[in-house]
Amino acid sequence: METNIRNVAIIAHVDHGKTTLVDGLLKQSKTFRDNQAEMNQTLIMDSNDQERERGITILAKNTAVNYNDTKINIIDTPGHADFGGEVERTLNMADGAILIVDAQEGPMPQTKFVLKKALQLGLKIIVVINKIDKNNADIDATLSRTSDLFLDLATDESQLEFPTLYAIAKTGKAWSQMPTNFDEEANLTPIFDAILKYIPAPQKSDNKNFQMLVSALDWDDFRGKYAIGKITRGIAKPGMAISLVTDEGVRENARIDKVFVSSGLKRIEVSEALQGDIIALTGLKNVRISDTICDTDHPEALPAIAIEEPTISIALSANTSPFAGKEGKFVTGRQILDRINKELETNVSMRLEVNDKNEYILSGRGELHLSVLIETMRREGYEMQVGKPQVITKMVDGVLCEPIEELTIEVPDEYANATITEVIKRKGVLKSQNQTQDGTNLEFEITTRGLLGLRNTLLTLSRGTAVANSLFLRFAPVGEKVPKLRNGVLIASESGKAVTYGLNNAQERGITLIEPQTQVYQGMIVGINKKDTDLDVNICKEKKLTNIRSSNSDMAIILTPATIFSLEQCIDFLEDDELLEVTPTSLRLRKKILDPILRKRSRINTN
Repeated sequence: METNIRNVAIIAHVDHGKTTLVDGLLKQSKTFRDNQAEMNQTLIMDSNDQERERGITILAKNTAVNYNDTKINIIDTPGHADFGGEVERTLNMADGAILIVDAQEGPMPQTKFVLKKALQLGLKIIVVINKIDKNNADIDATLSRTSDLFLDLATDESQLEFPTLYAIAKTGKAWSQMPTNFDEEANLTPIFDAILKYIPAPQKSDNKNFQMLVSALDWDDFRGKYAIGKITRGIAKPGMAISLVTDEGVRENARIDKVFVSSGLKRIEVSEALQGDIIALTGLKNVRISDTICDTDHPEALPAIAIEEPTISIALSANTSPFAGKEGKFVTGRQILDRINKELETNVSMRLEVNDKNEYILSGRGELHLSVLIETMRREGYEMQVGKPQVITKMVDGVLCEPIEELTIEVPDEYANATITEVIKRKGVLKSQNQTQDGTNLEFEITTRGLLGLRNTLLTLSRGTAVANSLFLRFAPVGEKVPKLRNGVLIASESGKAVTYGLNNAQERGITLIEPQTQVYQGMIVGINKKDTDLDVNICKEKKLTNIRSSNSDMAIILTPATIFSLEQCIDFLEDDELLEVTPTSLRLRKKILDPILRKRSRINTN
């Protein structure tokens, strides 16, 4: 008998309406009562503070709804390639996927990334063209480009045929044919029906011995660790003896404590769970992602989840600035290491090494991937210092190779030439240039080295309008050196409190990065120089008082507002001889060597 279950992932480029569609599916499936708070919420699945603030999904999550006597497990995945580890391991639980494409923007770099992963796993794809009510929506062009993408990525000829639906996710409407009137009565029933019609039920096995690959881990203070995955065969019951088997064949016996299944946003404890369902098990304290949980008499490991290698690394260590320990709750190297190790249990695409300087070298899929963890730790009360991101190289057939990425930039027409010039300076190669209704779409190939620091520059030269996305392509032999393109910095020559008079003098030399009354220390970066050299400035210097009143002495000094960087912008800004001090309340850029004499001596010795 066919299992009455469907396991479907929702995949899309960032901001194409993925989480909004999941909201609609949850509400229209009567998962919540009419008076429940969730009925008036948006981004229900994005419970993480950073997800709501950034407007992106960072952590893959699963929920479940019931429709026509069928349980539909829905997996909401991140759309950004930096969180590819989340995508890769959670797609493993699905039997099909809904690919959402913006009707105006069409397929974007991350659309290509998530679709490629889904097709490699052989998932059945339903395409939903979303936001069809946009003024500049071009349905025919979007469909054509989506078909071309399938043609490029399909691993089997059967994948070239896919059902297409049309939707306005924000109003909870969908159609199997393109509607002529967007105001007509409609709901998401066509999507529910398509899931039942096109997404296959989980494969049934005659083997009754329990087996499940652990695709995700979760934790709460009450139950401890949850092992999450799809039952490949057999039945899971509380109290059942099982074996944990790694892909290397290492075996450990344990016992299941509780079995949970999803219902809406909740986990429901059950007396048994059947083959094909996505479940969460407790009581397995040593379980890891990619372990197989199976019958003790048949300890057979399933293939481990293949995760692409990291491309960027960053050094974290305990804060060594003069303000160390004043603002953080967790400030020692041991506390930082324990927190990173906890992260590594669930963040499968992250790696950790400890170098001879006792720094923690954290490797990930991109700057966003790493900065999200740093921001999370900061919010939890951790204090640390962070170095400039470094590109990870590797030897391929005896040749040193570095990562190459596909870079797509959308920018208003008037900034297109300046954008092209900037990327070419960084040894990028322009592959295509297309006019869109909103401006110019540029596609480049560029080394990951060339990408470092680029986003800050693009935002500056385009007055904040450029939208850049990158996607890892391949490793290639290391190319020519990218020149330093950032200006020098203004460095505090004295410790103390920044004052208006001192900052005004500094602004004659460049842009300031701090406000008046900010406490600073010698060696702290307080601005960006107009020139490409570093310059020490005394921003704590007060105006000398005299008994003689001059015509200008009483005039108020009006400062240009300081440029305040976000965490990502600070990390993007760093050079090799600089650090970022991160605390729960402050971000401070600084030189590694604070003393100006020692810093100058170090430069002479280096040169």
